[in-house]
Amino acid sequence: MAMKIRLARGGSKKRPFYSIVAADSRMPRDGRFIEKLGTYNPLLPKDSEDRVKMNLERVQYWLGEGAQPSDRISRMLEAAGVLEKKERSNPNKAQPGKKATDRAEEKAAKAAAAAEAASAPAEEAPAEEAAAEAAPAEEAAPAEEAAAEEAPAEEAAAEEATEEKAAE
Repeated sequence: MAMKIRLARGGSKKRPFYSIVAADSRMPRDGRFIEKLGTYNPLLPKDSEDRVKMNLERVQYWLGEGAQPSDRISRMLEAAGVLEKKERSNPNKAQPGKKATDRAEEKAAKAAAAAEAASAPAEEAPAEEAAAEAAPAEEAAPAEEAAAEEAPAEEAAAEEATEEKAAE
């Protein structure tokens, strides 16, 4: 018989309350269990003493009998000092998602274009670059030059970046 120390959910809808139980691993989550070992109330603040209550003697007994704690219970036992801390590896934890990386790339491209525009001696240089890049689309070139003369260098650089993407 494979024993588990796990959480059994109680409480009403949107008001969870868990019992910490020793149960056969084949039984349902909230079903039959062998012994109730404590309680866990996630609605209480993290520093509250009543958030997690466990009968540590009985937990030690069941661990000695070969019961396997669930991940959440093992974390609680580590916090209580019953188990030694495990080394957990989540390599993707700190990496941003796809949209965030796309936004960062766009921002970096705009910043690079703005830096190039700022390094140019006059406002005419970005307009000349834009005209040279947009040579195949001759109709758009006069509009770019007019926009570059009226707009600050940063906006001209942003327009160049969008036109490069459109050309691709």
